[in-house]
Amino acid sequence: MHQRHPHTPGKKPVTLFGPDFPFAYDDWLEHPAGLGSIPSGQYGQEVAIVGAGIAGLVAAYELMKLGLKPVVYEASKMGGRLRSERFEGAAGVIAELGGMRFPVSSTAFYHYVDKLGLETRPFPNPLTPASGSTVVDLEGTSHYAETLDDLPEIFREVAQAWADALEDGARFSEIQDAIRERDAAKLKALWNELVPIWDDRTFYDFVASSKAFSRLSYRHREIFGQVGFGTGGWDSDFPNSMLEIFRVVMTNCDDHQHLVVGGVEQVPCGIWSHVPQQCAHWPAGTSLASLHHGAPRPGVKKIARASSGNLAVTDYWGDTREYAAVLTTCQSWLLTTQIECEEALFSQKMWMALDRTRYMQSSKTFVMVDRPFWKDKDPQTGRDVMSMTLTDRLTRGTYLLDNGDDKPGVICLSYSWMGDAMKMLPHPVEKRVQLALSALQKVYPKVDIAGHIIGNPITVSWEADPHFLGAFKGALPGHYRYNQRMYAHFMQDEMPAEQRGMFIAGDDVSWTPAWVEGAVQTSLNAVWGIMRHFGGATHAQNPGPGDCFAELGPMQLPD
Repeated sequence: MHQRHPHTPGKKPVTLFGPDFPFAYDDWLEHPAGLGSIPSGQYGQEVAIVGAGIAGLVAAYELMKLGLKPVVYEASKMGGRLRSERFEGAAGVIAELGGMRFPVSSTAFYHYVDKLGLETRPFPNPLTPASGSTVVDLEGTSHYAETLDDLPEIFREVAQAWADALEDGARFSEIQDAIRERDAAKLKALWNELVPIWDDRTFYDFVASSKAFSRLSYRHREIFGQVGFGTGGWDSDFPNSMLEIFRVVMTNCDDHQHLVVGGVEQVPCGIWSHVPQQCAHWPAGTSLASLHHGAPRPGVKKIARASSGNLAVTDYWGDTREYAAVLTTCQSWLLTTQIECEEALFSQKMWMALDRTRYMQSSKTFVMVDRPFWKDKDPQTGRDVMSMTLTDRLTRGTYLLDNGDDKPGVICLSYSWMGDAMKMLPHPVEKRVQLALSALQKVYPKVDIAGHIIGNPITVSWEADPHFLGAFKGALPGHYRYNQRMYAHFMQDEMPAEQRGMFIAGDDVSWTPAWVEGAVQTSLNAVWGIMRHFGGATHAQNPGPGDCFAELGPMQLPD
């Protein structure tokens, strides 16, 4: 795993260690003592897992290793928003419709990537060696660059202002040093100062009110919003709580990102069929696939408390089964729109949090092309004929995915969020491609992109899918309390009996929505909670998240 991290002499890597809950999930996963054990009398007991995305499958896999029998329900497609759609007729050529770039700081996620032996390589983000070249096209003017230094001075001023704003307003390097050293006490002290100050203030407020940006022009803020630094433009996030942005940049989520060669869907699907080396209770050779006779159960229609005290789960076809514990990993809105979930299973304060989750829209449109033609050189300039493109036009971000000179290439013509994604929402895929090609024609008037397209295009708008209703959470100012309630829900000792046994996980339960690490970490929290629910415990030498929660758990703001 560690070879993925960029080497900084004398410094440990930045990982997704906190900042809200600085618990070392990677160490817990990799400890030889394992995650814990349950009493042998509980072996084989069934646990319902609602959703076969990464959160559901990680939990199912780890609960199976403890000797429980996970029963996975899936209403749509295994993998959730780790969805790699294959282009017809071309082996191994895929469009990543959901997660496509994974920061190397996501150490719990990469634990499973490495377990499955999957290959990763740097994602072609703007101004990185993996992209080769970048074109920034703003207000009708294009700038070609291989590094930040190739761009006009105003872009470097924007990048420096962002770095200075983080240092002045959030003690950025101190927090990163605490993360590197895994100094939980120092990290909590620094982070807990920021929470009450910035929970109710927006990202735009932070930028506009910072000393670094306030001495510059409005144009500087505009450039930052349109093209940003790291993974691209930031303006879709401007209304979000600044705490959410702090978390992303402090844990290097927007930096040093890799793709999974052959598609990230191999991770959830690989977990489904992987045979663990050690498994309590189950015979050698057992996998989630073998426990399910090859496929998950249908989607869930209803969850209620049965007269026996167990939880009754009814699937689409009316089959009802009882479980001592249920883990829901679907987006929280589905608990009121897709699943008839008995109100008493959550407190009213939890329902408020679940229903107030705010999802961001996201649209992507991909085409397959005959070859990676963008690497051709313009005979007049000597530059690449086409580059990774950031623009204020409809496409916003265009990514070029090279599968090798002997295989078709893939262009993500447009990756956009929020208002820009809504512009695409009503249109069929053909119109989306036409709109994108028209915008890119203005940036690359000499390049015939359409002449290289082969096969059928692929597109997605997650908000149009009734099983998702949005791409990922984007917390608004004032949402910290809601997030804290959802995140801490796996700690159930103080709960009334009628609420116990219902668990939640997923990236929208986490502090880092839109990042797969958040889904994995909340899944592991739920594993700890379910293990405890069945009378189990962690090993004394390897305490779990719940064992450390009183000491390290996220601060609570007063209601």
